[in-house]
Amino acid sequence: MLIMWIVYILLNRNKNQTYIGSTNNFKKRLKEHNHNLVISTRYKGPWIPLYVEFYPTEKDVRIREGQLKTSVGRRYLKKVINNIIQKWSGSSVG
Repeated sequence: MLIMWIVYILLNRNKNQTYIGSTNNFKKRLKEHNHNLVISTRYKGPWIPLYVEFYPTEKDVRIREGQLKTSVGRRYLKKVINNIIQKWSGSSVG
């Protein structure tokens, strides 16, 4: 069975917050975020998937996650996220 690694962006639309993470089991990880089992997102949900990228190895996904967490990566994501949110509701993330 092929295991794909995922870097993902979650959104809490109520609090206008995003979270960047990575996993090889997205369904399980999203459930953990929404059941307050992840310290960094505890009591900050509900979280919905906003954006994902797929990678063949854990090393690749960790590198990309690190890139997205830099100031340049966050600016890139802000543009991507605003485009997605505008399609949903006509609003944007600060």
